[in-house]
Amino acid sequence: MQINKETVQNINNDAFPSHQRRFNYLADEINNVETIIQKLIAFNIAIPSWALGTGGTRFGRFSGGGEPRSLEEKIEDVGLIHALNRSSNSISLHIPWDIPDNAPSIKALASQLGLHFDAVNSNTFQDQPNQALSYKFGSLHHVDKAVRQQAVEHNIEVIKYGEELGSTALSVWLADGSNFPGQLNFRNAFQTTLESLQQVYAALPDDWKIWIEYKPYEPNFYSTTIGDWGQSYLLANKLGAKASTLVDLGHHLPNTNIEQIVSLLLMEGKLAGFHFNDSKYGDDDLTVGCINPYQLYLIFNELVEGLDARNLNHATGIGWMIDASHNVKDPVEDLLQSVEAIKIAYAQALLVDQDKLKQAQLNNDVARAQEILQHAYRTDVRPLLAEARLRAGGALQPLEVFRSLKVRENLIQERGLKTVTTGL
Repeated sequence: MQINKETVQNINNDAFPSHQRRFNYLADEINNVETIIQKLIAFNIAIPSWALGTGGTRFGRFSGGGEPRSLEEKIEDVGLIHALNRSSNSISLHIPWDIPDNAPSIKALASQLGLHFDAVNSNTFQDQPNQALSYKFGSLHHVDKAVRQQAVEHNIEVIKYGEELGSTALSVWLADGSNFPGQLNFRNAFQTTLESLQQVYAALPDDWKIWIEYKPYEPNFYSTTIGDWGQSYLLANKLGAKASTLVDLGHHLPNTNIEQIVSLLLMEGKLAGFHFNDSKYGDDDLTVGCINPYQLYLIFNELVEGLDARNLNHATGIGWMIDASHNVKDPVEDLLQSVEAIKIAYAQALLVDQDKLKQAQLNNDVARAQEILQHAYRTDVRPLLAEARLRAGGALQPLEVFRSLKVRENLIQERGLKTVTTGL
C-alpha cells in the first residue's frame, strides 16, 4: 500500500484552519521561527527494519496482522511512515534478518519511496541456521579463535551488503559477557574483542564508520564485555578515527545521567549517534518519550549545544535511529509516535536561549538556569512540527491519517492476518 500526496493534502485541508490558528499564535512568540522550521524539515530519523513487525519477549509474541513478510514489504512500510511524517527517509537493516538478495532492485524500491539506507547492523548475539560454530559463550571475545574469526567474517560480510546498498556505517552490538563470577578473564575478553574489532575496522571502506554500542547487562548479567560508554569509548579510541560510540537510551542502569555522557562524547568527537527508545526498568524498548520525556529533552539540549559548538549539522552530524519493539501496539503507529516524540524534544531544545543559559551558568544563577530550560520544555511545539510536515508534503496529523485511511486494515487484506515479520 502507498499513500499519495493528494490524499494527504485533502485530509490536511480539513485540519488546516485549526492548525493555522495554533501555529500563528506560537510563531508570534518565537523570534527565529523560520530557522527552527527549516531545521525540523531537515531532521530525519532512521527506521530499523526489525521494528516494523510485532516484537515480543521470551514469554510470547502476538502478531497484529499485516506484518511485512519480506525486506521489500518492510521498505514499503517505511515508505508509508515517511509519506505521513516526512521525517523518516532512511531504513537500517539487520543482517542476516534482512539480507538483500538483489541489491539494485532493493535500492530502486527504496529510492522510489524517497528512502535511502542508514547504518547496517551485524548479529552475533544468536546462532543462525547452518552456522558452523555457536555464540553461546560469546562472539568477538570468545576464547576459541575460530569462533571469533567466524564473527569477524560475519561483520565483514555485513559491510559488503551495506556497500551494495549505499550505506556508510556498521553498527556493532555484542551480547558477549558472563553470567557467573570466574567464567571470564575480563582483561582477556576485552583484548580479544579489540583484536577482533581491529580486523573488522581494517575492512571498512575509506568513507565508512563503525559504531560501537554498549549495554550493562542482558543476556549476560554478571559482566558485559562492552558494558558502558567508557569501555566503548576506549575501544573506539584504540581503533581509530572511523570508530565511535553509539548510545542506546535503554542501555543504561537506572538514573544514569545520559545527557552528561552524550555531552562528553560529542566534545571528544566520539559520539556516533543514537538508538532511541524509552524504559522504566532496563532495556524495555518502549515508545520514545512515553516514560521520561524530560530526560529526552535534556539530552537534546546537550546535543544542540554540543553540535553547534563543533559546527556540525544537526541532521547529519551524527546518526539518528529508533530501536524499539513491542508486542501490544501497532508497529507503524508506534514508530509514528516515536518520531514525533524525538522531534518534539529537538524542537524544544532549539527554543532554549543558549546565550542566556550560559550567562546564568557563569553567574551561578541556578534558579534562572532552571527557568530557562523549563520554559522551553513547557512550550507546546507540536504546531511547529505540524507546520514543518505540511511544508515538506506530509500530514498535519500522521497518526490520525494512518487510522482514517485504515492502513492496517489494508495491509491485513494485502498480506493476511497471520503474517509474522522476518527476523524477530
